Amino acid sequence: MPTFSAHDGTTLTYHEFGDGPPVICLPGGPQPSAYLGELGGLSAHRRLVVLDLRGTGGSAVPPGTAHLRCDQLVDDVEALREHLGLDRVDLLAHCAGVNLAVQYVARHPERVGRLALITPSVRAVGLVITGDLRQETAELRRDEPWYPAASAALEAIVAGRATGDSWQAIAPFSYGRWDETAQAHHATGQAQTDSAVVAAFGAEGAFEPDATRAALARFEPPVFLLAGEVDLSAPPQVVAEYATFFPNAELAVQPGAGHFPWLDDADRFVAATAAFLG
Repeated sequence: MPTFSAHDGTTLTYHEFGDGPPVICLPGGPQPSAYLGELGGLSAHRRLVVLDLRGTGGSAVPPGTAHLRCDQLVDDVEALREHLGLDRVDLLAHCAGVNLAVQYVARHPERVGRLALITPSVRAVGLVITGDLRQETAELRRDEPWYPAASAALEAIVAGRATGDSWQAIAPFSYGRWDETAQAHHATGQAQTDSAVVAAFGAEGAFEPDATRAALARFEPPVFLLAGEVDLSAPPQVVAEYATFFPNAELAVQPGAGHFPWLDDADRFVAATAAFLG
């Protein structure tokens, strides 16, 4: 696996798939980037440069949790751009990685060509996803055999009565199909996620929503936001509101997709995303 040195000397790892013009891909979690795979075959259209965020995958854990905070990781993306010898980069980010991507845009807008935000986390821009909206979205799955148990667990979470079992029980809501592929994907992600790294990523001071939204309003390059129709983590209504923060954004809602749309319908995901990235 290729590596490079961050500005503070931390050794970071990235993975490359495919050929052609590169697009830097930022995973969510933070968790090892392996869960992205080749994004359903997007590597047939662009060279994917997939970063392991510090503290995950093959990237080193720096001393002190402050160096794992989302706003601090902006410098890692800039170091990767410099390492690749690129004047400008196209960025693709998923889930919590979107928080990092938009903060990079806020700090280095001149370095970004196109920006693709896939089922985005909204913490960096201060949007709120209500429990009612999550439950309304969950209702779309009411005919699934696992729905009664998952719905009860979601209700407990929204009411503040969550247990560890509650979070496990709602896992099917993250996927358009709760089949063997989805279950294996979920199990692998759970096993590899470090809760301490996740907590440090979003620690106090990591986000300045007002400043970030103001910067995004000045960002003129094309932006693509993709929501999954049945995604509780990033419901389409909220992703549509996110799109209004940019002057030049397009929104796509992938039918039947959850939080990992390249797993639910790879052909549809790749067609939409590749068309945007060019």
